[in-house]
Amino acid sequence: MATSLDPAQQPPVPGTPRAKLVRWAWLSVGAALVTIALKTAAWAVTGSVGLLSDALESSVNLVAALGAVLAMRAAHAPADEQHEFGHDKIEYFSSGLEGGLVLAAALAILVAAVQRLLVPEPVAALGVGLLISIVAAAVNLAVGLALRGIGRRERSIALEADGHHLLSDVWTSVGVVIGVGLVGLGGPWWLDPLVAIGVAIAIIRIGVALLRRSVHGLLDAAVAPHERAALVAILDRYAKEHGLAWHALRTREAGARRFVSVHVLVPGEWTVQAGHDLCERLEAELAGLRPPTTVFTHLEPLEDAASFADQALDR
Repeated sequence: MATSLDPAQQPPVPGTPRAKLVRWAWLSVGAALVTIALKTAAWAVTGSVGLLSDALESSVNLVAALGAVLAMRAAHAPADEQHEFGHDKIEYFSSGLEGGLVLAAALAILVAAVQRLLVPEPVAALGVGLLISIVAAAVNLAVGLALRGIGRRERSIALEADGHHLLSDVWTSVGVVIGVGLVGLGGPWWLDPLVAIGVAIAIIRIGVALLRRSVHGLLDAAVAPHERAALVAILDRYAKEHGLAWHALRTREAGARRFVSVHVLVPGEWTVQAGHDLCERLEAELAGLRPPTTVFTHLEPLEDAASFADQALDR
């Protein structure tokens, strides 16, 4: 038996929550274009390798944002004959792409910073350049907070990852502004490339975290412990109220959607209709904990020893 609180799984159309999520992803694309232009201008007027590193990191934001748009549109497409469980897991490919691009940007920043250490060059017009960089950071801060909040609320890993990436870019910009500002105030010239190296190291950590989360999702990771505990609480209540038992509870997440399967053991004298009706109510309550969730139940007689011998994954 199976149920889902999102049975239609219709493609996004104007006015639907799913279409709104895609529009939020497009906002990230716009923010990336604006910040790239601003940070490139800041680098052009100063010649600061720190500001260059900031601009390169923002170019990654643009590619990642475009990837998120494509992934979210594909994830929200209805299930078909080739993908009968839907397309939600494609969001993990988007966050994985973002992680790879982050690592590529970090490598480019490291190369530029080391070259500047070997061949020092002066920086100029720092006041104008830093002001432009601060404006760009403010844009990323506003959009990043919005994307992270909506991604968490709507269970969109692609949108949430995009928000985290933009917020990490804000901290990158803060570090660059501090380092380049110190140079402008009379600090040693090597602070500029040194800050760029620090930025690259921070970005590497972000990229590795994104890749790890993507791989974790593609391996059908179980739901969070607190969510599993909520499922168990419902199952235990049904067992107590109706004199039944349950086992073989398994969960996995696929982007915004999660899947739950469980064996339900009822007294053998129950009719098929009675067992079916109970499982329908149970499935609806389990699915209601966090939509969209698809629940599968397997009904078995409580008195049959074979009902307790089929709990293995390959039963």
